Amino acid sequence: MVGISIKCPGRAEIELSQPFISSPKVYLFTLKEGTRYSLNFSFIVSNKPVSDLKYDNTLWKAGIRVDRCTVKLGTYTPREEPYVFTLEEETLPCGILVRGTYSARTKVFDREGNCYMDIHYYFNISKTWPSTS
Repeated sequence: MVGISIKCPGRAEIELSQPFISSPKVYLFTLKEGTRYSLNFSFIVSNKPVSDLKYDNTLWKAGIRVDRCTVKLGTYTPREEPYVFTLEEETLPCGILVRGTYSARTKVFDREGNCYMDIHYYFNISKTWPSTS
């Protein structure tokens, strides 16, 4: 996996750099409630083809699982240039119950069970965008 980024219309792209250092008090990123966003994955396939690559993401808030999704990314053959896969745009919900800290686990794996990424991180949903100063 070369990188992951989050695109929100009208905002600078949020590049998530590796290693992903995150804790309940140190968020990897903050998003504003009601924001439209899409995730981008960039990765290089070397040596042998990767069959049925899948993305699996699970979200928890206060220890309760609130969402889980699995998306098929496809089958890829080796090449030097990175592949880029963009997930469909989604919209974050709004309201006081949505705001707060979330825990997430993201995995990218293939049909044979080879895991190419398995990260656990924290992010925040707030009423406003964080200040850039």
